[in-house]
Amino acid sequence: MMEKHMSGKRNDVFFMEMALEQSRKAAMKGEVPVGAVLVLDDEIVSRDHNRSVSGNDATAHAEILVIRDACRKMKNYRLPGSAIYVTLEPCAMCLGAVIQARIGRLVFGARDPKSGACVSIIRFPWEKVNHRLDVREGVLAEACARILKEFFKNRRR
Repeated sequence: MMEKHMSGKRNDVFFMEMALEQSRKAAMKGEVPVGAVLVLDDEIVSRDHNRSVSGNDATAHAEILVIRDACRKMKNYRLPGSAIYVTLEPCAMCLGAVIQARIGRLVFGARDPKSGACVSIIRFPWEKVNHRLDVREGVLAEACARILKEFFKNRRR
């Protein structure tokens, strides 16, 4: 079931704040603090955070979880016209899932210099795929990066 909002159009900052809320939940559970929100027609369809550690599942990244949930809810393996908001630049696995689901827009906060597949370590060859994806980076990037830095700093203590 999609979550309805009382007012009109929400913006990228609003939805990224929702993703940041999910990343904080992940951090409290000892998961790498990455959150994602999937939106269609200005309504949140799904939201979640990384669950790889608790689920003993290398594929339980926030993006994969919200895509799976949204596909079930929408009764479709494709999600055209939707947007996904993620606090961290997606890895190759997650970017592949975004493309396969035919999500129309990807918005991410912080770059991932170790496994980012959009602009950081891999520059995805958009001209070679049959799906065009609108990508916006840097929304609340500082806040998204800060939660990750604090999480790993605390783990090293």
